[in-house]
Amino acid sequence: MKNNDQKITETVKKIATKKGFPNIDISTTEGIVHLGGQVNSWNEVIEVGHAVGELKEVQEVVNDITAKEIEGKKQEGKREGERLTKPKFYNPRLPERADVVIIGGGVIGCFIARELSRYKLDIVLLEKELDIGCGASKANNAQVHTGIAEHSGTLKKELCARGWPKFTAISRELDVPYKKNGLLVLLTKDTLSRKIPSFIANFILKYVFPLIIVRKGKKVGDKPRVIKGDELFKMEPNLTDRALVGILLPNYGVTCPFRITIAAAENAIQNGVKVLLDTEATDIQIEDGRVKSVVTTRGKIETPFVINAAGLFADEVAEMVGARDFTIHPRKGTTLLFDKEIEGYVNHQVSEQRLPRNPYTKGGAVMITVDGNINWGPTAVEVPDKEDKSITGEEIAEMFNEYGSTFPNFPKKSVITYFAGVRAATYKEDFFIKASRKVHGFVSVAGIQSPGLAAAPAIAEMTINILKETGLKLEQKEDFNPIRKAPPVFDKLSTENKKSLIAKNPLYGHVICRCEHVTEGEIVDAIHSPVPALTIDAIKRRTRAGMGRCQGGFCGPRVASILARELVIPVEEVTKSGAGSSLFIGKTKSLLEEKVNA
Repeated sequence: MKNNDQKITETVKKIATKKGFPNIDISTTEGIVHLGGQVNSWNEVIEVGHAVGELKEVQEVVNDITAKEIEGKKQEGKREGERLTKPKFYNPRLPERADVVIIGGGVIGCFIARELSRYKLDIVLLEKELDIGCGASKANNAQVHTGIAEHSGTLKKELCARGWPKFTAISRELDVPYKKNGLLVLLTKDTLSRKIPSFIANFILKYVFPLIIVRKGKKVGDKPRVIKGDELFKMEPNLTDRALVGILLPNYGVTCPFRITIAAAENAIQNGVKVLLDTEATDIQIEDGRVKSVVTTRGKIETPFVINAAGLFADEVAEMVGARDFTIHPRKGTTLLFDKEIEGYVNHQVSEQRLPRNPYTKGGAVMITVDGNINWGPTAVEVPDKEDKSITGEEIAEMFNEYGSTFPNFPKKSVITYFAGVRAATYKEDFFIKASRKVHGFVSVAGIQSPGLAAAPAIAEMTINILKETGLKLEQKEDFNPIRKAPPVFDKLSTENKKSLIAKNPLYGHVICRCEHVTEGEIVDAIHSPVPALTIDAIKRRTRAGMGRCQGGFCGPRVASILARELVIPVEEVTKSGAGSSLFIGKTKSLLEEKVNA
């Protein structure tokens, strides 16, 4: 192994020198390359990391190279030792011990918790935020991929192909929306470079590329179909007239990423899992090379097994036990969301192909959400800050330019909001799902970016198998219940059912959000759900109150009032999403009174 490590180091040194970075520190241990030193820009940090990660013999990359352009700049967001919030209304008891502790309450952590809840185990899931699914899980385009775009031989492709067929059953069990509206891969006159002679380009676009895509689709279990001419424009009447060929992949679908995360967590709770919000893991204690306990902002939990599903911060959690065998480099993606008034303008997920492609992103798509909104995105921008969710005017303009070409007459003024999420990528650009070779009982489930949502069920199963191989005894419960019933969505009920529900609970007769027709009863249900909605955004994710055209302009204050009432706190303590997101500073005229008294 040492000789192989030396060869890898020598190869990496040659690559670094060729790229103009001869002074980078390079070492290799058991196939994992460690990089150090300094370069000028963050893009150069990423460039070097990717160049090393692309080597087949490299297992992973730990990239500690710094960039002069960001040195000394204040990093916003997480600060060492700071609590995210100090809740007075949510203070669950921290158990003294657990068989397994899961760190991270995103879609992966919640699916793992649900899968583990099948067994006779004491399981605790820790989430540092005031709600689950607050990272990448709430800020993706909700596409359930089939894996056609993933490279052969990767965990991404393998687990996506195993995961997506499970969504029909899982969505039924968890009572969450899921629709197979199909992905239309679009080839246009702009797909290939204009330097290629037109007759060659037309042959490639009409015959070669469709054949390649069809073969890839069949390999992952989809049933692709090539569509040309009038049929293409009949399927999507508003397409650009530069469209030549479409390849329909009918098994591509969409779900609601935060509702499925919430549902998985609630089903896990039904089956005995303890989910602790606002509880951050600050250290992991080791004894004789084994996990002993997890130290949190609420106290300590004794445990022999820890699952690191901390998303963007998975490398930092791995560092707690001296097992950081990978580096997470954040990749930001921006999405535009449009009003439901244009529902029907697009009938499928549509992805126009432009070559050459960025090898580290699928390029986003024009999508239809399960609730009827159209969205565009996401983009892919490498950023140094893991909590950088900023959006610039230039980014939005680029999106209008890129996606607007697919639907040139798209009513762009119907955009109602935009948001950004940050992907947790490693430099191998693949999932990192392994038990630590250094610390017994520590398992990292990291680098989960697209198609992580589609692969989540398979990722959970793989993680349980790793735990079993590591020594966790698994005895199935006889009373495991996979069914979770969602609270009623008033707007989707029949007239008779609405009347019946109001008769039982008059709060369902009070419409709070006019855009989405959300009632007070639904908001109260969300607040008192197994994973309680404790903020305005948490209510929004569960009920859609504030997701309509006015984006909470009308219902926001009313939702805040209901939260204050149900949580028995002053309305000034209600926040948008937790610490640092206060909505109110006092009662009306209180500032004026302070000025007069001064």
